[in-house]
Amino acid sequence: MKITIVAGARPNFIKIAPIIKAIEKKQNEGANLSYRLVHTGQHYDKNLSDTFFEELNIPHPNANLEVKSGSQSVQTAAIMIAFEQELLQNPCDLVLVVGDVNSTMACAIVAKKLNIKVTHVEAGIRSGDMTMPEEINRIVTDSITDYFFTTSTWAGENLLKYGADASSIHFVGNVMIDTLYQNLNRITAPSFWNEFKLETGNYIILTLHRPANVDEEKSLINLLEGIDKMVGDKKIVFPIHPRTKAILGETHLELKNILFVEPQGYLNFMFLIKNSFAVITDSGGISEETTVLGIPCFTMRNNTERPETQTIGTNTLVGTSIENLEKIFGDFLLNGPRKAGIPELWDGKASERIIAILLSKI
Repeated sequence: MKITIVAGARPNFIKIAPIIKAIEKKQNEGANLSYRLVHTGQHYDKNLSDTFFEELNIPHPNANLEVKSGSQSVQTAAIMIAFEQELLQNPCDLVLVVGDVNSTMACAIVAKKLNIKVTHVEAGIRSGDMTMPEEINRIVTDSITDYFFTTSTWAGENLLKYGADASSIHFVGNVMIDTLYQNLNRITAPSFWNEFKLETGNYIILTLHRPANVDEEKSLINLLEGIDKMVGDKKIVFPIHPRTKAILGETHLELKNILFVEPQGYLNFMFLIKNSFAVITDSGGISEETTVLGIPCFTMRNNTERPETQTIGTNTLVGTSIENLEKIFGDFLLNGPRKAGIPELWDGKASERIIAILLSKI
């Protein structure tokens, strides 16, 4: 079996790392299995791309399509054009895509039109919010996928509602958690740890990048000022996304607690999360990692495609208004964290299950 693995953006790199390890383990056991790694170049900033390959010991990609940025349509089209040439020059039996970025959908479409089977890792998750480009990517990808690998039984139920064949749906767990477990003994404090006098439990992590939270400068400033005031004496470490940094520009902010830092590599960022008091974010993936690490997480969105992080894990949806966040965070400060657990099969072995199932399909 020849597998082409696609990665395009930061979350993809974290998800493919354990899959590659699982493939290489089977190769060492004598399995007739090979892979080719294709980086679409959707994230091309070194802090968002190359660093993750280095830190997670992901092999250098066999090809980098170097599509870079552009509008949704421009970027998707560029990926499709480049990936078609890649597959024509390097035929395979299966294209494996992960997550829900533009690369996921674009490469799935190209593969299917070339009559190559498609595997989608993290299939079936849904936010119900059609204003999110990721939601469209998920729906389109799942509509043409041959083998679905899900992180929860809820995701499998979503796929059945869309008409997927039950025999093609495999509940395997969460590959992002595989990566977390495989690297917990390697996480390290960032260079600014001592400079900012950070200690376990004395700071909060903040990440913001979704358009609803950062696209309008005035509301973004209002949000940052509100968060700065509501945390008491806790520091706030804010690895600022390039998109968010560009919107703020040269604006001078009077902030007492927020510490602006560059985007962090995986090992530094996981160290920061593991040792934090709490996390405020608009990322879906971070709510999975906080759930396993037992860190209270407050997600600034009106919906989530990962409801298990709420019902079982440590995540709380707080909407996009500072008023909602202040109320819910205030309750947390008063009453402490609620009881939480770890979802089923989030045990670090999802990737091994995926490869075993794919080998059974040969």
